Amino acid sequence: MRWRAVAVMLAVLAGAAPACAHFLELIPSTDVAEPGQRVTLDIAFTHPMEGGPAMDMQRPRRFGVFQDGKFSDLSAALTPAMRDGKRAWRGQWLPREPGAVIFHIEPEPYWEASEGKFIIHYTKVIVDAGATGKGWDGLTGAPVEIEPLARPTGLWAGNLFRGIVRHNGKPVAFAQIEIEFRNDGSVQAPNDAFVTQVIKADGQGVFAYAMPRAGWWGFAALVESETKMKNPKGEDAPVELGGLIWVKATAMANEKTIENTGAKKAE
Repeated sequence: MRWRAVAVMLAVLAGAAPACAHFLELIPSTDVAEPGQRVTLDIAFTHPMEGGPAMDMQRPRRFGVFQDGKFSDLSAALTPAMRDGKRAWRGQWLPREPGAVIFHIEPEPYWEASEGKFIIHYTKVIVDAGATGKGWDGLTGAPVEIEPLARPTGLWAGNLFRGIVRHNGKPVAFAQIEIEFRNDGSVQAPNDAFVTQVIKADGQGVFAYAMPRAGWWGFAALVESETKMKNPKGEDAPVELGGLIWVKATAMANEKTIENTGAKKAE
């Protein structure tokens, strides 16, 4: 698109890259597994809707699972991977019993020079072994976190996902949430306004969003930290704290068949 090319050129001439939403991807091979079915998790710091580019990601400070309120460290299971020529990571997990687990990752702070700030996104995703429907609403205790109000597993495309934004455990009134679809290249945004969806929570920190397409959706609640960090020049710089959750929407592939069956029963 001509107008977008002009915008990019102006940004380059101004000495800065165009602003893009950053998302830490934590994508499991399935959101519902069976006991004994190995789950692979792909981890990258990137721009999901645009398909990249990925940013270099250092080894996470913390990676593991919460189940029944207990944390199990899986850092030793992380192996290096590459995304767009940058460092990314891959994890493994083998469920041995039924129940939902919450994968959680705390990355090293990322210095974003174009925005003049550090970024720390505490990210989670829920996988339910055995489709038990239990344990999906637990919390990790991250400084910023989205508490799901709709079960993140077993959602159809078009379902409404709801959550509460919490900062240090307390709801954040009118918090801003950025949302992106993990695009496989099949979706072309009409313009930049469609790349990152932006909504606000209500006065109790509750938000809602209907996922229009099957696939993985990232929800990022953003809060500015009360403390600053030293940038590469030794100056105080702001820190963006993000609470991310990844949710999968599944296509109702046999929708037509179900409708036809329903019509026959009605007759």
